[in-house]
Amino acid sequence: MATSSNFRGAIQNAQNKALVGPNVIPNALPFLGGGLVLTAVGTYGGLGVLRSNPGIFMTTFFVALVAELILFFVVRGIAEKANNSTALPLLAVYSLLSGYTLSGLVYVALGTEGVGINGVAIAALGCGVTFIAARNIGSNLSEEDGLALTKTVSMAMIGLLVVLVGQLIFSLFGVYTPSWLEVGISGFGVFLFAGVSVVDFYILPRTYRDEQYLSAALSMYLTYINLFVFILRLLIAINSRD
Repeated sequence: MATSSNFRGAIQNAQNKALVGPNVIPNALPFLGGGLVLTAVGTYGGLGVLRSNPGIFMTTFFVALVAELILFFVVRGIAEKANNSTALPLLAVYSLLSGYTLSGLVYVALGTEGVGINGVAIAALGCGVTFIAARNIGSNLSEEDGLALTKTVSMAMIGLLVVLVGQLIFSLFGVYTPSWLEVGISGFGVFLFAGVSVVDFYILPRTYRDEQYLSAALSMYLTYINLFVFILRLLIAINSRD
């Protein structure tokens, strides 16, 4: 939900604007990379808890999830004011918490026949390849094409959010998504966040000034974490079909 809200707000701010931060993406990239490394550390820690003391994992997972959601809004607000010295350590903690909450999905992937560590590596590699392609495409979008793509992706994001909330509600009543539908939802999520990654390179220089590089890093971070999640979900769903 936080990701969707952040994305739609960025679209509204970017519409009909010229570049305000031509160097914001290059400035943000080192911090994006650092955040992803810390996420990997958090995931490794979560896997360690799952293997050594699984009984406490769900409790710590929900605590980390709530803290992550709260911290997202705190970090975003501070980063948008370009108060980078305060935002940076909070962003580091956010990345660690994000990795911890990802560890459950990664654990399932590692235990799924046909996915395993190779599937996790493929998901990470897929994000990297998407980043390279998206940077080339998104940086060269015309104003007309860029706005058209952002509106399309924004509407698709709303649709995906509705589906995911529906999945959650049904699961609370013991009704789980059939494997073929999970494949479809996950595939759509991969396609959507690949589109979001392209849009990022159009939106961010029109939304954030160069000194707001941590806000840009947070936005790109959310895109690639979600892309990783949906690629991994897709691999699990494909290899778990009846």
